[in-house]
Amino acid sequence: MGRNSPEWLAPASLEEALALRASFRDEATVLAGGTFIGILMNQNILKPQTLLSLHAISDLAFIEARGGNRETSYLCIGAMTTHRTVESSALVHRMCPILASTFSLVASPRVRNQATVGGVLADADYASDPPALLHALNAKTLARSTNGEREIPVEELILGYYETSLRPDELLVELRVPQNVERAVYRKFRSRSSEDRPCVAVAAARVEGKLRVVVGAVAERPQYFPDICALAAGEAGSDESRPYSRELAIEIGRRYAESIDPISDSRGSAEYRRRVIAVEVRRALEEMNQ
Repeated sequence: MGRNSPEWLAPASLEEALALRASFRDEATVLAGGTFIGILMNQNILKPQTLLSLHAISDLAFIEARGGNRETSYLCIGAMTTHRTVESSALVHRMCPILASTFSLVASPRVRNQATVGGVLADADYASDPPALLHALNAKTLARSTNGEREIPVEELILGYYETSLRPDELLVELRVPQNVERAVYRKFRSRSSEDRPCVAVAAARVEGKLRVVVGAVAERPQYFPDICALAAGEAGSDESRPYSRELAIEIGRRYAESIDPISDSRGSAEYRRRVIAVEVRRALEEMNQ
């Protein structure tokens, strides 16, 4: 390595990685797929002194089903599983097809062959596709340290721009997607045809009869308003066969647009995003009826 290259730590097991994480804590930057961190390093935005690479830990690359019935079963995905593996997995297509289709929308095949499930969540990149959907699905993550493990809902994991609730000694090791989802859709709005990142991302899901609408790529973290979603309770309830009316879809879209304070960036101004939010939330709910 060059004189200014970071120290490279490459543990061969999860136990070794956790020990190094406990020792270095925030002094070491965790490297999963490296697609996001690599960009930051190339642009000299991030200059880590130490990189803790998880590439050699094969135990963190898996997809499996756990649990006995729909109410208690999960689709579990290891943190080092690539996006491409998720989108092409027969098990994912059978248990949660919306997950496969959403991961297939991320960037390019080259990026998806490298980017990991754990990385996209731990990076907390506001303009990535999966977080909004995983939030809507009420998915959870598993964090582990030398002191034990804890389950963190995706809803509570992402705190702000590139900030998570992971502790300095923890590694994100697993994603858990519940199988009590009755219907889900994901809509990705691009403001430019050449741009692979969303200007506005909308995920809608009905989980145990309750509507969850999450808007991503418009603020520091995915936006979810349970009180607005509760407007659907009297209309659809827990009956999957009852559609959401157009009037309800318009009203929920309008309220989401009014409740969110969107950012302005190269993909769109705040006012532009606000108009798109109203339309895309409405369309997501209409798509839920199909």
